[in-house]
Amino acid sequence: MVNLSHSDNQIQCVSNFENLIRTSFQGKVNALCWNRKLDGDFFEIIEKSTLTENITLLHPDELSKLPLSKQGQLARNIILEDYKLLKAFGASPSINIIKHYDRDDVFPYFPTDVYSFHVDKSPIPTDTFLCTYHGNASEIVANSKADQKIQIPEIRNELRKLHDGKEEDFDAFLSEFFFDLHYQPKKNVEFTNLGVGNLWKLATKTPESNVLPCIHRAPIEKNKQYRLLLIC
Repeated sequence: MVNLSHSDNQIQCVSNFENLIRTSFQGKVNALCWNRKLDGDFFEIIEKSTLTENITLLHPDELSKLPLSKQGQLARNIILEDYKLLKAFGASPSINIIKHYDRDDVFPYFPTDVYSFHVDKSPIPTDTFLCTYHGNASEIVANSKADQKIQIPEIRNELRKLHDGKEEDFDAFLSEFFFDLHYQPKKNVEFTNLGVGNLWKLATKTPESNVLPCIHRAPIEKNKQYRLLLIC
């Protein structure tokens, strides 16, 4: 089960996919979880796949052709069913095998890669769906327990040094380079791990959203462990 002890009431659990897509975010709730314990050997899918990049996109047709044991086939069927459900809903899911994401070292004091706590942004109404089948899972933090980095005076002052334009254009500059999407957790704050096997719907920053977007980050890979992820 998902640990809700430090989620600040931002998480609501549901019992099936239909409830996941039909339940709306309200109040503090900006993360919906279809809490699941999955059977099958998901690591076998990683082992049998051809991995040539740090992030390998596994197409459903390729996944269907992998020679797998019965446990591997069970895992494959779960992934393909999740993929099918999300496609039917109108989403654009992708199946990824992740060694690691690219790190942002352009601004050492302000990385904008996915290992930094951030929110997703879209010009149209949408949500982020994700499930980690194998490997370390993502983490989220309650909005009340994190500060937008561009509002932290010392960070804002450093960013001003990068801005060559007029003062009235500074906020547009921050948005253009995605600085406004990143957050810094407050001291001694605990995070919620999204867990393996759970399918999540996270609120995105959109013009019409009536809740705060969900602040999340990708896990730092441990011991060169690959991660099998469905995301859209």
